[in-house]
Amino acid sequence: MGKTDKWSWSSAIIGAATAAAAAALVLGRPRNPTFRLVSIKPTSLNLDKRVVHLDLILTVHVTNPNVVPIQYSSSSMSIFYQGTLLGTARVDEGAQAAASCQFLRLPARLDAARLGPHLNRFVADVAKREMEIDAVVDLGGTAKVLRWGRKRFKVHVDSHLTVDPVFLDVLDQENRSDLDSFRGLRFV
Repeated sequence: MGKTDKWSWSSAIIGAATAAAAAALVLGRPRNPTFRLVSIKPTSLNLDKRVVHLDLILTVHVTNPNVVPIQYSSSSMSIFYQGTLLGTARVDEGAQAAASCQFLRLPARLDAARLGPHLNRFVADVAKREMEIDAVVDLGGTAKVLRWGRKRFKVHVDSHLTVDPVFLDVLDQENRSDLDSFRGLRFV
């Protein structure tokens, strides 16, 4: 009749270990975090002789899809209109758990005097109630990896936003984040 194959515990253990290692490589590879601007809330308008500052709170939804918690240092987000630096938002140092999301509230200050060279375009944007802004931030920090300790990383985020300049509603956005360096880090 037919030849029967013997079942082997060692083959089963090797197969299971190989499958577990492959799953750890696929699930544990570093992934880019995601960022989404949820709201813009004005907090104050400062009118001084020749200076007009608008203070805002930007609420950003951040997702850490990685299997390790992270800590990041403080940074500053640059906000541009038509290629001109309009102001900055402060990103305070913090931490985020593995595979989690959270809301960050970033205080920002915009200098209206910097709109000067683009005043005609700004007035047209207000009239059509659509204004395009760009924001850039670099965040550095560390990821806690079990037996390897802390590994440094850097994330560069580019955002292109369309907002209503009258009610400060976010109409559309495109965010791109690039995980620059985990310096040889592999989550296995």
